[in-house]
Amino acid sequence: MRRPSLPAWLPLDPYVLILLGTVGLAALLPARGPAATVAEGAATAAVALLFFLYGARLSTREALDGLRHWRLHLTVLACTFLLFPLLGLAARGLVPTFLTPSLYSGLLFLCLVPSTIQSSIAFTSMARGNVPAAICAGSFSSLAGIFLTPLLAAGLLGGEERGEGGFSLDSLLKIVLQLLLPFLLGQALRPWIGGFLVRNKTALGYVDRGSILFVVYTAFSAGMVAGIWHQVGMARLGALMAVEAVLLAVMLSVSWYGAKRLGFGREDRIAIQFAGSKKSLAAGLPMASVLFGAQAGLAVLPLMLFHQMQLMVCAVVARRRAQDPELPVGHVAEVSRPAQHPAPQAR
Repeated sequence: MRRPSLPAWLPLDPYVLILLGTVGLAALLPARGPAATVAEGAATAAVALLFFLYGARLSTREALDGLRHWRLHLTVLACTFLLFPLLGLAARGLVPTFLTPSLYSGLLFLCLVPSTIQSSIAFTSMARGNVPAAICAGSFSSLAGIFLTPLLAAGLLGGEERGEGGFSLDSLLKIVLQLLLPFLLGQALRPWIGGFLVRNKTALGYVDRGSILFVVYTAFSAGMVAGIWHQVGMARLGALMAVEAVLLAVMLSVSWYGAKRLGFGREDRIAIQFAGSKKSLAAGLPMASVLFGAQAGLAVLPLMLFHQMQLMVCAVVARRRAQDPELPVGHVAEVSRPAQHPAPQAR
């Protein structure tokens, strides 16, 4: 069964519409009481399954080969876990004129989560960049984020801003058990189940996306029950989107031109730009649930908005990169084959 698609001139992932519908469902019919407990348990299990499948899909040889390109991976990690957080801290001056403290906490948390995997690969392929490098860069960023994101949150997010949640050794342990342990288990079982996953990758893609929907519904249900949505008005949402547009523009520019100054070639610069300028919804949602508790719904709102924005903008950028005048004669035909990678997904 083919995935529903929108016109090519509208770079909107249909899955994002489903995400918005899930938010609407949580607003109308939030999970309460025992139902909330069941929904939270289902979301935890779904995310663990998501990272188990990801670990089972990742080729160990591919990951080890990627270590040879260590300069590129360090550049992506610096963009994700150094430059992004610095820009997030600089945005503190926008409180309270443009952003409420709660929205700013969500914006800063957005700056701390790891990079995407699937969409980085898809856009790098579309732009005729270094696809293997994008695969490894996104993978290394996700694994590093399991430890770095909660540690950065502990240092940069004040306790009063995190509400009932917050960083502790217990929260780090929960994140490791929910994300890292299933990933490692998937890697261990890859020799036996890897072939099955490759043959059924389309069907399993729905499992990936369904896992995210569970977490979105749980987080926003908790926000509705806690009554946090009265804190956000349309003017504040508009200001948040404007700030995020500037943030994305800065990261796309710095990752592209900065990589050139560091001596990377065109294909590597494309991988650095797409892996270094994006943030993962799949990794950020479960982390926010652990770190923010009942405030997670509001905390992940900036991440959800940024995620859709990065998909739309990067789709346009990737198309233009594919027509880059820097491409040597005959290069288009040579690199057109890798474009078989999956379309950008809401991760």
